[in-house]
Amino acid sequence: MIKSRGSDAGNHRLAAAKNSAFTALSLVAAITALGMTSACGGSERGRDYSVPSNLCGTPVSSDEISPFLPAGESITVQKEDHLGTEICKVVVDKKLALIATQAWVAKEKTTAYFASGQTLKKVSLSSDSGRYRYSGNEGFGKVEDCVNERRDQELYTALQFQTSENNDPDAMKRLITAYTAAVKDSGQCTISTS
Repeated sequence: MIKSRGSDAGNHRLAAAKNSAFTALSLVAAITALGMTSACGGSERGRDYSVPSNLCGTPVSSDEISPFLPAGESITVQKEDHLGTEICKVVVDKKLALIATQAWVAKEKTTAYFASGQTLKKVSLSSDSGRYRYSGNEGFGKVEDCVNERRDQELYTALQFQTSENNDPDAMKRLITAYTAAVKDSGQCTISTS
């Protein structure tokens, strides 16, 4: 009987050790899952910066560009002008996240022509009879009725998300369409065509 009691005590110690090990492993798994959730989600997908509501003066919906921007701590927006081509760079934590372009191109060209030399990946989707070309994270558009008669050029737009993990062609179509319409109402179109 003493042997049996010893075995019972040993069994209890073994069971307690297993429960402790199971509890410790469960705690480690919970902490790991929490850490992964924080890295992916957090406040606004781990974003400590405010999403801009304009790109170098051209209004955009921050709700529409937000899914394409990465998590990070800081954001800067930089405007560059290259011989009439306006480039707006959005940088998150010192990494280029978005390039928004407004460029004058010779009349009678197409959006496919404009996009061909600058796409990050193949852009095969189009809408409005080819006026817009887009993929899951890039969009190109032709601004309607925006012609510089003196230079015989038409205005085109581009939005290229460099670091986006979001791949949503429908959202990109909406975004490039809205951005191109906002450019039409901007000074870039009205000043250059007068």
